Amino acid sequence: MADRFPDYDVLAKRDTPSWNPQTRKAIDERIATAESDVLTPEQRATLRCVVDRIVPQPADRQPVNAAALVLHKIMKNSSEGFRHHRLPPVREAWQRGLDAIDAEACATFGRAFTLLGGVQADAVLRAIERGETQAEVWADLPPELFWNWRLIPDIVSAYYAHPSAWSAMGFGGPASPRGYVRLRANRRDPWEAREAPA
Repeated sequence: MADRFPDYDVLAKRDTPSWNPQTRKAIDERIATAESDVLTPEQRATLRCVVDRIVPQPADRQPVNAAALVLHKIMKNSSEGFRHHRLPPVREAWQRGLDAIDAEACATFGRAFTLLGGVQADAVLRAIERGETQAEVWADLPPELFWNWRLIPDIVSAYYAHPSAWSAMGFGGPASPRGYVRLRANRRDPWEAREAPA
């Protein structure tokens, strides 16, 4: 798919009135987040493969460190302040979920998730999404709940928290302190992205 905002880089606004020092600090820390070793090497490898299937990297842009951001959340064991009563806390849910994804790949295709091709990996993920899994380890971790309450929210929110994803969709980033003025449909502020002609 063609890049709708090929010349746009939200980070060009970093040192303009659009961003204040607190915003710069938060975004700089987010970009610099590296993978932690909170999980086993096998679990981290599975997570990276799952992230690549759910949110592929934007073409011709800085890579999004979504796996690292998810690992940071797992390391902090931080939640949104609530969780489904049938799911364990964040870290345990991810540890068990990643092991279960690998077990599902082995039950379905006879090899680890990291060794599957794209079509097979997607088949495993679709089975988890639908709750139609074969591996016995899912008995204590409902696959559709893990999918809807942990896997998708954590990965997608990590991906779209990164400036490279913002640039790819033309999002101007935080509105502090400048703010947005032209809020009606089909109007844009001068510092917002311009979509390339179709």
